[in-house]
Amino acid sequence: MGLRRRRRHGRWVVPAIPASSAACAAAVMMLLVVAFHSLLAPPTSIPDAPQRSRSATPSSLMVKRNIPIELHRSLFGADLFRVPSGGSASHDLWGSKLSEFFHGCSNASSEFPTAEAVTHPNRYLMIATSGGLNQQRTGIIDAVVAARILNTTLVVPKLDQKSFWKDASDFAEIFDVDWFISSLAKDVKIIKQLPKRDGKIVATPYIMRVPRKCTPKCYQNRVLPLLLKKHVVQLTKFDYRLSNKLETDLQKLRCRVNYHALKFTDPILEMGEKLIQRMKAKSQHFMALHLRFEPDMLAFSGCYYGGGEKERKELGAIRKRWKTLHTSNPEKERRHGKCPLTPEEVGLMLRALGFGDDVHIYVASGEVYGAEETLAPLKALFPNFHSKETLASKEELARFSAFSSRMAALDFIVCDGSDVFVTNNNGNMARILAGRRRYYGHKRTIRPNAKKLYSLFMNRTSMTWDAFASKVSAFQKGFMGEPNEVKPGRGEFHENP
Repeated sequence: MGLRRRRRHGRWVVPAIPASSAACAAAVMMLLVVAFHSLLAPPTSIPDAPQRSRSATPSSLMVKRNIPIELHRSLFGADLFRVPSGGSASHDLWGSKLSEFFHGCSNASSEFPTAEAVTHPNRYLMIATSGGLNQQRTGIIDAVVAARILNTTLVVPKLDQKSFWKDASDFAEIFDVDWFISSLAKDVKIIKQLPKRDGKIVATPYIMRVPRKCTPKCYQNRVLPLLLKKHVVQLTKFDYRLSNKLETDLQKLRCRVNYHALKFTDPILEMGEKLIQRMKAKSQHFMALHLRFEPDMLAFSGCYYGGGEKERKELGAIRKRWKTLHTSNPEKERRHGKCPLTPEEVGLMLRALGFGDDVHIYVASGEVYGAEETLAPLKALFPNFHSKETLASKEELARFSAFSSRMAALDFIVCDGSDVFVTNNNGNMARILAGRRRYYGHKRTIRPNAKKLYSLFMNRTSMTWDAFASKVSAFQKGFMGEPNEVKPGRGEFHENP
């Protein structure tokens, strides 16, 4: 019944309104005021977090465990971007139905002669690798193939001890050198060091460098004449110095080196296996995430994540270490999918794919840029968060912790042994592990489709969670480690053997 106004003695009188109705109206008005102020206010962030720019993904997740993570997308909060606590029950999350129909095959053909039949005496190839553990691994693999192309004896490759990682480990402290030599004996003759005559090495090595992606003909034209003349040639900065495409028997040799001959030393293998067993004791399945959000990676990529002048100055100083890098356009790099996702974005992608907050994650990472502040949103999405440092005691890690390559080897083993491996960039470890997991039965390997996900993350608050999750699933088709995602002969060989 409508209110009727009556005039008494020259005044308008409003009839009394019940107290409950008045309280309800006041509450509605208060909600409208709060919603309006929320719209105008800056996004909520973690205390002391660097202010985010437009080029960075908006980060307005409240990091509190056991509280729903939600983002208001309208003035009245009628629709919410709400991340559900559970996950999908689909078994396809943890593996591919088609994987049982594929297996690695790297045995040499009958037309591939033995090393004894083709190796020429008095020719020695030495290799100096470059970069971190997995970059050096690619160099070792290609060194064996280069020695085979040149029909020469290979001296066990020398590891890089002077680069950014400053690890003094030699080959035998990372890999089982005796197994490496014996398992490849039919393919390439390998020795631990140059032979000596009368207490002196047979010849002084001639030091040179070959171009990147050097073909077999390139080696025969550039290196073989010097081997014939000098007898010992050392190739420096040996990473990606062999053509991606080779004849089938040489590609199979690459596989025999990578997946069978390169075995970590027993102490590394034993510690790595302990970490895997400790993860399996926590859950039926576990996921390994190669976060790759360290300062050096971000600096190399030339990306920007909204940390203001402090971030630009810190990452810019690191970037100067690579003198050949061009000046980057951070926004363009991000838009083209060349930047690692933030830990929060990785978490949202995985939750959108159906992984619930009960999943146990092993994080393989060095020093994360922004430390705990950066990791907080990911930990809010996946509270069961582990690393080698949380799974093992300081005493157990003591023999490895002073050596970056040995610590990286432990991460490599756990990532390889995980049910699902998630990579956040297209670096050396990501490629090597993706290829290895393909070779050993197409174990689930997820790589973010960063180019398409970028715009989705930027606009995620304008849609419901279900719409967001549907788009993530659509964008990730072809990036989930399924067989035949890449046509044979396409892509980088170490990633797509």
